[in-house]
Parts: sequence; C-alpha cells; structure tokens
Amino acid sequence: MARTRVRHTRIASLVALSAALPLLTGCGGEDAASSGTTDGENDKPVVVVTTTWEGAFAKAAGAEDVTVIVPQSVHHAPDYDPRPSDLAAVAKADFVLYAPFEPYAAKIKEAAGSKAKLVEVNLDNDPAKAGAEVTRLGGLFGTKDTAARWKTRLDREVTKLHGELKAAWPNGKSPAVVSQVFTGWAAGLAGATTVGTYGPEPVTPARLASLSAKKPAYVLDNAHMSTGTVLPDSGAEQVEIVNYPGEDLDLLAVYRKAAAELKKAMG
Repeated sequence: MARTRVRHTRIASLVALSAALPLLTGCGGEDAASSGTTDGENDKPVVVVTTTWEGAFAKAAGAEDVTVIVPQSVHHAPDYDPRPSDLAAVAKADFVLYAPFEPYAAKIKEAAGSKAKLVEVNLDNDPAKAGAEVTRLGGLFGTKDTAARWKTRLDREVTKLHGELKAAWPNGKSPAVVSQVFTGWAAGLAGATTVGTYGPEPVTPARLASLSAKKPAYVLDNAHMSTGTVLPDSGAEQVEIVNYPGEDLDLLAVYRKAAAELKKAMG
C-alpha cells in the first residue's frame, strides 16, 4: 500500500509552526499506514467471475473491479459457452472465480494463464456457508475489513428476515416443505421443516409418490433448474427460489426476494 510522505517546509513564524503540527499529526504517518488495515485503494484486485453468483460473493468480499462472463439474462448459466472475448478477459485478471459444477470450468482454467489465481467457490446461499466463503475471499483479496462488515450486514439481515417469516407461519407452526437440493437455504431462512428433497435430476414417479406422502405444504423449487410443477395433485404450493443475484451483484437482495416469495405463499 502506498504511503503518503509529508514534506516539511521552513516556517518563519513559531505560531504558524504550532498551528501546523496538529494537521501533520492527523495525516497518519508511519503508524497509521502500518495499523493492519486492509482494503487499500491502490490494491484492489481485478476479478473475473463466471456468473453473477460468484460475482456477488466477490463484491461482498470487497472486490470492486468485477467482470462477469455469463450474462445475467442466461437463465441456466451452466449452459453458456464462453466466447473468445470472455476468455480474453480471464487472462487479464488477478483472480478468476468459478464453481466446479460449471461445465466450462476447464476452459476458464486454460485461459487463466500464469498471472491469474484460480479460486473455486462454494456456491451456497446458506448464510453460515456464504459468510464463511466471503470471509475467505476477503483474505485472498486483501479486503478483510470489507468482508467482515458485509458479514455483519448478512447476519443482521438474516435475523430480521427469519423473524418476519416465523411470524408469518400458518397457524403459528413451522410449515412442512419439500426442497430442491439447491434451495434448502431458503427453507432454513423460513425456519421451515424440510420433509424431503429432490433434484438436480428429474423426479421419478417413485420419488414423486414418496415426497407426496410427506404431505408438504410447500415445494421450494429452483427457478434456474425448474422442470415445471414438481408435485402435481399433492396440494403443495410451489415457490420459486432464485439463487443468482442480478446485475447489481447484491447477494442480500437474494435473501430478501426469497423471504418475500415465502411470505406471499404463507399468506
């Protein structure tokens, strides 16, 4: 991190010198520059991410220069085929974030070259896991302070949303839900009781019968991998849960949106 050097000039008047000393002290000097603060303005990393999901983790961790490869308009991000221009951006990055389940991960690794550090991200919106991953990325980026502040915001937001959803439980009881494997975090946010899971493969007739027998009140479907109505004729209301943030890369907005959909369903 660059340090600002304060140059002293000869001051004719003793009074003027006395007035200047507090100002020089306020500039910080050596002690302030070495106080252990991260997030220096000149040390922000250049980050390339495969999707807005990784991008949101990077932004939460303190990255400001973030390039997303897969357009937000692509409904199922793993289906995207990176273009040469996408791969060119990868080569200029300090860090490249990707998920192991993405089929283009091999192309990303090959394009990263020798400069970029490849970082495999655990994409899970479970608050505890998301907070831990953002903290880890903050350590890699040298932006621990920003990551810590974001985690505080996450904890506060999740506590607030959980309280609101619990207050909306039908008849004051935790609702029974069936959840797609990648939307379990939303069930936890609502304090719901998960009686079964499905996916990512299509639900077989035998699995459908088994899940229906659990008599769930709600099915938490993955909006990015939906195969239509999961438990038809079961009486369960299907709630679409969105995992990927928008172009603003705001991960907290994902929690708010899920809470809004769940509250609407619980009526």
